[in-house]
Order: sequence, then structure tokens, then C-alpha cells
Amino acid sequence: MDSSSCDVLIVGGGTGGCAAAMALTSLGFRVVMTEPYEWIGGQLTSQAVPPDEHPWIEQFGCTARYRRYRNLVRQYYREHTPLAEYAKHDERLNPGSGWVSKLCHEPRIGWEALKQMLAPAIADGLLEIRLGRVPVAAEMGREDAVAAVHLGNLETGEVERVQARYFLDATELGDLLPITGAEYVFGAESKVETHEPNAVDGPPQPDNVQGLTWVMALAYDPDGKHTIDRPAQYDFWRAYRPDFWPDKLLSFRMLHVQTGEPIDFPLFGNGSFNLFEYRQIVDPAKFQSGTVTEGVTIANWPQNDYYLGNIIDEPAEVVADRLAAARQLSLSVLYWLQTEAPRHDGGTGYPELRLRPDVMGTVDGLAQAPYIRESRRIRAKFTVLEHHVAAYTNEGRDRAMEFPDSVGVGSYRIDLHPSTNGANTIDTSTLPFQIPLGSLIPARMRNLLPAGKNLGVTHITNGCYRLHPVEWNIGEAAGLLTGFCLMNSLEPAQVHGSKDRIREFQELCIGQGIEIEWPRLHAL
Repeated sequence: MDSSSCDVLIVGGGTGGCAAAMALTSLGFRVVMTEPYEWIGGQLTSQAVPPDEHPWIEQFGCTARYRRYRNLVRQYYREHTPLAEYAKHDERLNPGSGWVSKLCHEPRIGWEALKQMLAPAIADGLLEIRLGRVPVAAEMGREDAVAAVHLGNLETGEVERVQARYFLDATELGDLLPITGAEYVFGAESKVETHEPNAVDGPPQPDNVQGLTWVMALAYDPDGKHTIDRPAQYDFWRAYRPDFWPDKLLSFRMLHVQTGEPIDFPLFGNGSFNLFEYRQIVDPAKFQSGTVTEGVTIANWPQNDYYLGNIIDEPAEVVADRLAAARQLSLSVLYWLQTEAPRHDGGTGYPELRLRPDVMGTVDGLAQAPYIRESRRIRAKFTVLEHHVAAYTNEGRDRAMEFPDSVGVGSYRIDLHPSTNGANTIDTSTLPFQIPLGSLIPARMRNLLPAGKNLGVTHITNGCYRLHPVEWNIGEAAGLLTGFCLMNSLEPAQVHGSKDRIREFQELCIGQGIEIEWPRLHAL
């Protein structure tokens, strides 16, 4: 077995992992970052989800590095794509004109921006990125500390050993937690334990995990016919109707997430309230005439949310079957749209739709990786609960409960998609919130930190801590905390246990461009 060492091993090169690598290398530490897929960036790139952000993102409410990422995406469009002149000069360019985000961009361009941000650290020898790697085992060292992690090479099957002083878990499912013996939870907590208004009655529900989505990029070619072969599972998905849904899943009839009332959400028409414009990432009107002829959207919709089975702590063959079914669901949605969906202009089917592999960096036009909404979560020194952040439990306030150990901010509604045990969506209001340091520190482990969705939150609060700028902030704060501990010969629990150390660490965060408190705002 080959063996190597570094100061910090970051397992997972997603949104949080990349931010952690930037933070650590800025402090001069040697970092190895792994990633199973071809593109680093996670939900920004390989999962192909346009960034879900809050209304004030252009002014405040994110880290300086995340803001630079957004600026670099826009700069890439200006320098490397045939933008129309008016779009080139738009400081708030939204290349796709999608309304889910103020920056609906192609995932490949997010990948280019991240590579640019990490290039100096790679050139200086501070960062090595190892693609096609997954954690398969861990070695424990001194009491409650990790000594090394074994990485499996997905291409060759070989295993390599990486020794480090600290280990950051930036995987999409918290993969380091079970192999290191760290305490963790997944699924829905009981109301008896958390006292959250939306927690489940009775015992905890480990199988109550938000569904995943295998996203795809769809273009509209007005003069083409691109109907795919009938997917193998099409008959199943065509007939499938969830118990809580107002119609078959393959339909334009769905539930309004906030009122629970049935609504029609068509592919086109209906003003701007349609599926194509929702996450549109290419708007031909933003480009020089004749250079871009197809609009492109990201299909991350209620129709292709897969929630027929959980993939956490399940046998490998079960996970493989369920991921394959998620891909089949997305392809079935496309086939239904091409052949059976009612058109906005009369008639049946949209054969003009086609997959765009070039947008995704894949051979089939589906994303490289499934979009994972919910991970294993550490048992933390402090767990963020619903009543800390919800607007309805903090009446009269313009911000959520303030944490004296804040290491960042976030803002998004509590947005839970349907779960793998049949629980319906939960979507409800929050106040702009903070990320407490205590939520990044495991109850027992000494040199293992979460750097993504696996921090100390619950099934409920995961719904507002899982979004792009928040995950970035979590990863960046975890990286800085690791560096702070290494520079001061401390452990994370020692920092959390001292008001003076917390203040010193917050000063480092602020100096690195992390906002740790909000201005006065109203509820979302």
C-alpha cells in the first residue's frame, strides 16, 4: 500500500471541501484534497445545481472567497463566451436568467472558477488534488484521534494510505464518520429529543431522509426532434403517484411548498412561473445574435426527486440500485416530456428537448454526481435546532438567535424535500442565522471536523444549512479552525471552551473575509 502524509487531509472536494482547502493553504499548510468525480465543486459543479442564495447576496451575507467565486464566474463569461455587449457590462450578470438564483450559470464554468482559485496553492506545492478517490478505512491513533485514512482508487482499485494531523470530512454523506467511529445521526430526530415544532412524534426515524435528485441539463431546440429511447423503468415511473401528491409524479400538477395546495407548474408559459425558466442556465438573449441558439435549463424539479429509498448506511448493492433508479427517474421525466406531456401551445410532447452532455461534462447529459441534500451529521458540542432559526419561534426579531461563537452566516428557508419514508415536504420561514463554532466540533473526536452538510444540525435545520453559500462558509470556517489549532498547538474543543480563544479565532475569520453577524433585516 502506498503511503503519504500532509498537514491536513480533506476528504471530499465539494463546495465545502474547496473552501476549506483555500482557507488552509492561505495559512501555509500542506493539504491533500480528494474527490470521487472529475470536477471539484460538488453542488456547484458535478451535481449541477445553480446556487441557491438569499436576496441580499450581492451586497452581504457570504464570505469574501465565495464572493470572489461569483465574480470569477461572471468574469469567465465576459472573457471566454460571446456575451452580448449589454450583458458584458451588467455588473449583476445572470447568464441563464433563471429566477431561482441571481447567478444561474453553467456548472462547467463554476468548475473553471474553482480551478482558478485553487491554482496558486497547487503551484506553490501546498495543495494536491487526488481525483477518483473515496475513503474505505481509517486508522485510529492516540485516544479519540484519527491517524490515517485509506483511500480507494475508483479506476485502479488500489488503496493508498494518507497520514495527517487533521482530517476534514467534506464528503456528501459524511463518509468519514462511520469508518472513524465518530458519533453521528441521520434521518429525523424525535420531538422528545429536540423539542422542535416540526420534529417527528414518537421515536427517531433514521429512514426519514430527504430525497436526492440526479440532475440533468435540458436544451430546447425549436427545430429539432430528439426523443430518447424509452427508459427501462418508464412504465413504473409513468404510473407512480406518491400518497401525498395531487397527481402522478410525471405531471405538471404538484403541491405549492408553502401552502400545500395543488398548483400547475408547466414547462413553458404561465408567465415566468414555469419549469424551464426556473433554473435556466443559458439564456440566448444574453449572447451575441446567432452564437447561442438554445436555452438550457437544469432539471432539478419535484418530478425527478428520488425518495423511494435511503442510501445512508445501506449495503453497496442497495445503494447502487437506488442511484440507478434515480437516474432512470430523470430519464423517464425527459421521455414523458418529449412524448406525453401536454404542451403549453396545444398538442402533446416536447421532442424539441435534448440533453446537453457538454454542459455537464458527461456522455449522457446527466450530472456527474447525484445531488445529495442530507448527510450523516456529527454529534456536536452544540446542535442548531429549529427554534434557534425559525421566524415563527422568534417573533419580533429581525435576526435568528445570536451565537457568541459565530463563525459565519447564512439565510434560507427551512426547505425539506419529500423523504425516503414517505414524509411530505416541509417549507417554512427562517430569520437570517449564524453558524456557531460548537456545531463544527464533534462531541468526542479530537482531529476530525465536518466541512459540509455534516455539521451539528438536525433533520429540520439541515433544510436551511445545506445551501451553497452556507456549505462554503462551513468548509471555510472548518479549514480556518484547523489552521488556528495547528498554529497555536490547540485542539478544537479547547478553542470552543475558552471565550478568549473564540474571540481570537473570530478575529482570524473576520480577517479572512468571513462575516460573522448580520445587519438588521426582516424575516424571509
